[in-house]
Amino acid sequence: MSEYERSRTMPAAPELVFDEVSDPDTLNRWLPVDLHAHVEDLPAVTVHEDRTGHDVRALFRARPDQLRAEWGTRDEGSYAGWLQVSGIGSGASEVIVHLSFFDEQHAPARDAVHASLDQSLERLAEQVRMRVDRAG
Repeated sequence: MSEYERSRTMPAAPELVFDEVSDPDTLNRWLPVDLHAHVEDLPAVTVHEDRTGHDVRALFRARPDQLRAEWGTRDEGSYAGWLQVSGIGSGASEVIVHLSFFDEQHAPARDAVHASLDQSLERLAEQVRMRVDRAG
């Protein structure tokens, strides 16, 4: 099993950040650019991965009471992940994203996963910034 984790602070309240994370209509705005989620009937989603050209049946669940989102594959159980939003005071948040790949033979390279996680957090930060700008 391979596990990866990255974090980033964001200058916004945790509830605002989580609203962006948990909205199924905005998933593709912050996922890595090579992943495309098609929301079906939540928690069911299909994820297309450009790298492999495959569609994967997956699940996406938002847990508002915990400011947490969780996801993973539906059928083969090859990966799972979660994203946790926490308030760190002064209207700022910390976002931690974690991925677990259960099949070592099909896990992407560590550098590629870290780059995708960093890209995803950067895209999320931009979406949050735009939301704050609209609200303010």
